[in-house]
Amino acid sequence: MAGSHKIRNCFLLFMAALVWGMAFVSQKAGMDSMGPLTFNGSRNLIGAAVLIPVILILRGRVHKAERKPLPVRTTIVGGIACGLALTVASTLQQFGMTMTTVGKGGFITTLYIILTPILGLFLHRKVPGAVWAAVALAVVGMYLLCFTGDSFTISTGDLLVLGSALVFSVHILVIDRFSPLTDGVVLSCIQFFVCGVISTIAAFVFEEPSWGQLADGIIPVLYAGVLSCGVGYTLQIVGQKGVDPTTAALILSMESVVAAVSGYIAGATGLLATDQTLTPRQIAGCAIVFAAVIVVQLPWERIIRKRKNTTGS
Repeated sequence: MAGSHKIRNCFLLFMAALVWGMAFVSQKAGMDSMGPLTFNGSRNLIGAAVLIPVILILRGRVHKAERKPLPVRTTIVGGIACGLALTVASTLQQFGMTMTTVGKGGFITTLYIILTPILGLFLHRKVPGAVWAAVALAVVGMYLLCFTGDSFTISTGDLLVLGSALVFSVHILVIDRFSPLTDGVVLSCIQFFVCGVISTIAAFVFEEPSWGQLADGIIPVLYAGVLSCGVGYTLQIVGQKGVDPTTAALILSMESVVAAVSGYIAGATGLLATDQTLTPRQIAGCAIVFAAVIVVQLPWERIIRKRKNTTGS
């Protein structure tokens, strides 16, 4: 029974990776109808709205006597902090996606998995040697993915997405700080609301949003808001129960592969107007970046300990 439960939850995590990977297509397609800030404001406000019934259902399933009280102050402060980080990260990513391909954007964003433990150095956290090996692999992969010909220049879009990966790492550390102290789904709902409000205000300042734009791009917005924010996050929350964190992270990292494949299909079928084809050089870069992500997720301490015990016996 336990085995079937674990298999089901691993499948839910894969579905989350599938949803998030294909969301890069919606982000790219949404730019045909509206500006990046308008898109981000709409999708995050929808995401917050979708999570409200999820919160009511999840908290309602717990008996009132067993329900933990929600620390209001900590939840609000944490939600605002997470929302500010998410706003910066998603804005950089969205602007970057207007100038790069879906596949490249997906793989560059995945680098947050490697950048997170490196940023942990500033919090006096130990960084395993495997992380530095993964960094070296990632640098090689990024070179093949982003640098073309003999020119040592990186495109503005790639640079913006790389910046978003860095801020997403900060976002994860902020979540790591607050999520053990409060309800994770409530925290996420607040962060989506904060990001949505800030992005919407910025859209009215720097862009010219209209109901017509929203109507034209309603499908990408709904996908990004309902599925990517609401459903994807819920699948992750439910799927991670009873699954080893390393296994969960490895499954979720498939998001980058899904992004590349879905981007190619969207370009080939005309869903996206721009060519999403990756060159053999860029495909090699994607493979190396993905390998770096896998390396950093493996439980090296457990592997080394097991090998020592086997050798000792």
